[in-house]
Amino acid sequence: MSLWLKSVKLAENQKQKLTAKKLASTRRGAQKMKDIRIALTKEIKDKARKEIGKLSKRELWLIGVALYWAEGSKEKEYNPGSRMVFSNSDPYMIKLFLKWLINIIKVPREKIYFSIYIHESHKDNLERTVIHWSKYTDYPKQEFSKIYFKRNKINTKRKNIRENYFGLLRISVIESSTLNRKIQGWT
Repeated sequence: MSLWLKSVKLAENQKQKLTAKKLASTRRGAQKMKDIRIALTKEIKDKARKEIGKLSKRELWLIGVALYWAEGSKEKEYNPGSRMVFSNSDPYMIKLFLKWLINIIKVPREKIYFSIYIHESHKDNLERTVIHWSKYTDYPKQEFSKIYFKRNKINTKRKNIRENYFGLLRISVIESSTLNRKIQGWT
């Protein structure tokens, strides 16, 4: 039959209908795969959360020390008296670190202050950024008055851009050089 129908051509609108059906089928397949992936990811994360369970005070203490070891400022011999400073852009890490600082290390809330570092191209999102950090830290918006702008690189490799970008939050503790040294001893 292929030899007999070799010279028969489809009309342009028939080709377009076939292409549209093929694209729609591809989209449905991709959406189905995405739905399966999302459901599987949720299942894996839920199971993993149950494996962790409730953290003991000791476990939280160790996690906080490790977080500070990785992301906190360290006192240098050429710069003695450095205060305790922790910086990160992950809101859950910030939340956990604050829990460690307040509940485990017993730093009074009023000794903690914040600075936001954000790219200058996001100046128009400042209100949204402050609300974001206020929500995750459980501190009022007026506590986030120190905002520093970073020069913007045109070619960025960062993935947290546009509506997912809230800059970096820096947590500092007033009168904390002794605490900084103590944490270094723990590490």
